[in-house]
Amino acid sequence: MDHLSYKTLTVNKKTANKGWVIVDAGQGSLGRVASEVAKILKGKHKPSYTPFADCGDNVIIINADDTRFTGRKWDQKYYLTHTGYPGGQKKTSPRELKAKSSTLLVERAVRGMLPKNSLGRELFRNLHVFAGSEHPFAAQQPKELTLNI
Repeated sequence: MDHLSYKTLTVNKKTANKGWVIVDAGQGSLGRVASEVAKILKGKHKPSYTPFADCGDNVIIINADDTRFTGRKWDQKYYLTHTGYPGGQKKTSPRELKAKSSTLLVERAVRGMLPKNSLGRELFRNLHVFAGSEHPFAAQQPKELTLNI
């Protein structure tokens, strides 16, 4: 047997087989949906997964208005931000954030589950979130994905 017959194949941007997936945000609670979407964006569901490359699929999330939280997180959970100035810490509840834009809740949850580096920023560009069930990506023929959560 030739010792060079087995080679580890890595995926790069040109050889990645990227598809389009559509996910309904109303299928489960926000954290569970976001963790599954983060796995799909990163490509961990594929046998050709490469940790340092963008080999995941493009994800369309519809019905962001139907996101759910368990327990009393709508009122008790807070998102903290800081302006950079002394005393500039601000906190907003998910209810206030949803009133501003329901897509921000889903985007923030998914972004927090992606890597905190240039690859994570590149992966986040493959996420498209819409408040209703209408989206402009019908030409890409996305596959409907039902999550087991």
